[in-house]
Amino acid sequence: MRNKLARFEDNKNTQNVIEEGKDLFNNIKGKWKSEYFKNDNPIILEIGCGCGKYTYSLATMFPNKNFIGVDIKGARIWFGSQKCLNNNIYNVAFLRTRIEHLDNFFAEDEIDEIIITFPDPRPKKSEAKKRLTSPRFLDLYKHIIKRDGIVYLKTDDFNLFEYTLYVIKAYNFKPIIFTTDLYSSNIDSYHKDIKTDYEEKYIEQGAKIKYLSFTFF
Repeated sequence: MRNKLARFEDNKNTQNVIEEGKDLFNNIKGKWKSEYFKNDNPIILEIGCGCGKYTYSLATMFPNKNFIGVDIKGARIWFGSQKCLNNNIYNVAFLRTRIEHLDNFFAEDEIDEIIITFPDPRPKKSEAKKRLTSPRFLDLYKHIIKRDGIVYLKTDDFNLFEYTLYVIKAYNFKPIIFTTDLYSSNIDSYHKDIKTDYEEKYIEQGAKIKYLSFTFF
């Protein structure tokens, strides 16, 4: 508990964490490039970034793009925040909020890409609306992403993968690539070069990583 409280205090004083109580938290919508990143580079959003390993890795791989990791768990965000600061990685921000509140922080067409990495599959039918690829959330993503923006999903869960593919097709969105075994496929994607801690654990257990990408328009 003491470590968690210390991390919360660090977050309060850390520029790359945007959370309630900070000025930018209520005034950043539509202003990420001008007020935070202070450049016109593309913005990539990672949904449910956890400890920020994926966000950090992307930022180091693509210094000419901006990355925002979103998660509600401040103690998890702390790890990614501190790693970026310790390694002088400044094209990153971490937004602490619930995913269902994204439209409070991003304007229409403000985001270039969205990445969803190993979300909770919510296997019960009663929890379908809470899946991060349910129509409810896809409507949010559609509003804030550019017309040519791509959404990516990586998951170890076959049912979530199948569900997401079904929703995409049912709503006439445009699948680009999909596979039930990313690392045995011939897909050329930088997503093969980065693994979350969960992903590494799943692979060690013999799981196949499912992957898909799509656009809304």
